[in-house]
Amino acid sequence: MAPISVLIADDIATTREDIKRLLYFEEEIQVIGEAADGEEAIALAAELNPDVVLMDINMPRIDGIGATEQISVNVPHTAIIIISIQGEQEYLRKAMAAGAREYLVKPFSANDLANAIRRVHESQTKRNMYISPSSSMISSSNIKIKKGKIITFFCTKGGVGKTTLACNMAVALSQDYKKKVALVDLDLTAGDVTVMLNINAKNTIADMVQEQENLDSQLVEGFLIPHLSGARILAAPSSPEQAELVKPGHIEQLLRILKGNYDYVIVDTAPVYNDNSLSVLDSSDKILLLSNQDLTTLKHVKKAKEILEALNYAARAKVILSQQGSEGLKVKQIEKTLGLTLTAVVPEDFKTVKNAINKGVPFVMSHPHTKVSGSINDLIESLDIGKPQGYQQERKRSFVTRMFSF
Repeated sequence: MAPISVLIADDIATTREDIKRLLYFEEEIQVIGEAADGEEAIALAAELNPDVVLMDINMPRIDGIGATEQISVNVPHTAIIIISIQGEQEYLRKAMAAGAREYLVKPFSANDLANAIRRVHESQTKRNMYISPSSSMISSSNIKIKKGKIITFFCTKGGVGKTTLACNMAVALSQDYKKKVALVDLDLTAGDVTVMLNINAKNTIADMVQEQENLDSQLVEGFLIPHLSGARILAAPSSPEQAELVKPGHIEQLLRILKGNYDYVIVDTAPVYNDNSLSVLDSSDKILLLSNQDLTTLKHVKKAKEILEALNYAARAKVILSQQGSEGLKVKQIEKTLGLTLTAVVPEDFKTVKNAINKGVPFVMSHPHTKVSGSINDLIESLDIGKPQGYQQERKRSFVTRMFSF
């Protein structure tokens, strides 16, 4: 197997030498070039086509963020690790938005560096298999892959109702619209889908990926749990430490398989930016960003919107206002702050939602005639799916606007 080729980009020569020393005993990693500034890094990346670029964030001419953006576009099969003395979240967000796959804070050990290189290379290699036009993975089976739609609920702020809406949409699609639906809990450290649906999951996604590295339809189907509504559920790991077993490559394979076998794949995600969440966003047909009426959540949504735009996901992303009540920012204020029109507004109904959660029965099943349940149906209809069986035309419309379709 060929060694992992690495380009080092840092304006300080002694730092470049230190990095080479850290990697000296790593036989499967080979440094093939050095750059002293961002402009040189861009040129060398295009010339050498390295597997991984180690990019310092602060460099002359073009800084590490700017160089990362250009390399991500010009040499998309190369993975980039940003290295910096700054560990603030803002720098991490900028690096992720620019296209970096990992962020290392100096000083780091030889093990930290080597493991990061192996990690991003493994992830990028699997990613390349699925996106490369010449890949043997791409064949006539693509016809099947394009069958379904992947709808992902995402927000980096907790408590916005992400899991609640994901569960209710999945159940409504299956029960009322008679669609074949898979619901995947990819909040790997704190997933609550099974709690919301009152499911006792004996097997989870962590167990599945330990069965075999390369997933297939038969394996995946064996780990899906049937729900009363007809939807099938893939549970999150039962303990946080098991989350590390699930890699971006697993997620890419999983979603590819489910998309080929189901009409709709609903994905609940963790409130973080990492390689796993990027794999989900890469695969998604629609990304539903959830907000509510407080400023802190709005700040998270605005930042997420900027990052998704930088990652070229903006066309897939729509903002949903969840838990709308009489208090907090008004719709017009939220839209002005975000610079967009809200796709949907789901009304607050604390009593109904809490009762449904405590019983483990989604409110679209337990309270189908409430406004909050109606808002789920209106949201689904805005996806151009059609109307549920038994739909009554005189049903009072909820607050959801109908602004997007696949």
